[in-house]
Amino acid sequence: MKLDGIGIFVSNMRIMVEFYKNILGFEIHWDGKEPNVMLKKDGILFMFYGRNDFEKMTNKRFNYANGINGHYEIALSVPKHEDVDLVYENIISKGVDSVMKPTTEPWGQRTCYIADPEGNLIEIGSFNK
Repeated sequence: MKLDGIGIFVSNMRIMVEFYKNILGFEIHWDGKEPNVMLKKDGILFMFYGRNDFEKMTNKRFNYANGINGHYEIALSVPKHEDVDLVYENIISKGVDSVMKPTTEPWGQRTCYIADPEGNLIEIGSFNK
């Protein structure tokens, strides 16, 4: 088997698309009418699926994490330690929720965490001083 993509179940498609496209720079082509959204970042495919649509399709109910949650994270890297701080400050200035300010960890990575509009964790980090 080959990994084809990563699916994220969302409540508000429009808000999530705007965040991932305008704040994080994901490549997204969506006309606002399609029920699912394909996103790309550095050649990696992500898919947004509406929670309600998926439940109707499978005829099952699912539990979803609410608020800022540790269900999973998306990790984004930047070239250098100083870039972690610059990107973090830029994103936070746009009203994004901070989970952890930039910190240099004992293993040498400079990292920080933010949350997307539905509370999913996004790490921004670098191992290069």
